Order: sequence, then C-alpha cells, then structure tokens
Amino acid sequence: MTDETAGYADFEFERRFLVRSLPDALRDTPALIVQSYYLSDGGYALRVRCQASGVDAGLGPESDAQEVLRRHAAQVDFAAVTVKGPSAGGTRYEAEREIDPLVGVELVRRGGAQVLKTRYAAWLGADGWSIDVFGGANSPLVVAECERSGPVVELQIPDFCVTELTDDRRFSNESLALDPYSGWSAAFASELARTGPRFRQDFGPNTTIPSA
Repeated sequence: MTDETAGYADFEFERRFLVRSLPDALRDTPALIVQSYYLSDGGYALRVRCQASGVDAGLGPESDAQEVLRRHAAQVDFAAVTVKGPSAGGTRYEAEREIDPLVGVELVRRGGAQVLKTRYAAWLGADGWSIDVFGGANSPLVVAECERSGPVVELQIPDFCVTELTDDRRFSNESLALDPYSGWSAAFASELARTGPRFRQDFGPNTTIPSA
C-alpha cells in the first residue's frame, strides 16, 4: 500500500448503474450472496454477508433468502461483517472484517433484513466490474458497479448500463433490504421515462464501450 492509498484504506470508491439486460456471455462467474442488514439508517449500515463462489442458485422473484441459504450453506466460502457510512460523490466509508463462514451463516439466519443476489464479475474496458442480479422481492433488478482504490474518474461505461445510480440511496443494498425494488419499480420506470437517463459528468469525461 502506498502513502497515497493508505488514507483510503477504509473507504470505497464506486459508481453504480442500472442494467436492463445482462449479456449471457457475462454470466460465467457466478457467486451467490445472502446478506443481512442489522442496521440501516440514514446511509449508515451494519451488514453480515455470506458468499458461495461458483454457485448459480437460479434466483427469481419467488426465491427466499433463508431457504436459499439453507440449501447452499455448505458451499459458503466467505463471510464478513461490514460497517458503512453514507455515500457522497461515489465515496463511502467502509470497514470490513472477514469472519468464519459458519458463524456468518448463523448470523444471517438469525436476524437482520436480508438481500439475495447473484454477483458476476467481468473485466470491461480498463476496469473490473461487478454485476448484481437480485432475487426475491428485489427481482428483476440488475445493478452494475465499478469500484476502484481511488475516485472513479474518466470511466468507460458498458453499453448495457441504462442510467447512473451512484448516490441514489434507493438502490443501496441496505435500502433494498427494507424497501424492495418490486414495490416501487413501476414508479421508478415512470420517473426514468420522464427525466431520461443520467450519467454524472463531474468525474471527468465518460465513454461508452461495447459489452461484447
């Protein structure tokens, strides 16, 4: 770690985007994620995450986080407790500590408001991207994010990104745990049709790149 990045150790820098249709070619590196939010208030969050690498659980709107976790508990190979602060300009305080997967599974089982998703990883343009395909009450939401060790500037944005969601708290996972997308997706679709897509210009010039 350099002196420049040392001060960023407990911060995440990311930009996030709504996706309508994820190309099938990008669905080859799945990871099942089930996470519980023990606190979600004003952008502050306390989260426990369980992840099963290589697992595609075939999530849909009827998927139940507890049942999915029960079926795949033995495949969970990563768990962590994370504390987050409010996001501002694509920057957010985040401190994470890895914990024993067995403990993580039990913590998620026993409390919190849960989020269920499959995460895919892809290298697109100059950056690594994570694309989350949500299940349960947040289906059919798909969100793509680019995270760096410093501010995400001059970004090459894949052409499947519809509009930018950076700093739109409605789409934070902790908000989705309490107010799932299915309850307001129609209202958001109307909002998007009225206002049109938005891509932030204050991080330097954006460019669009083909996803395949």
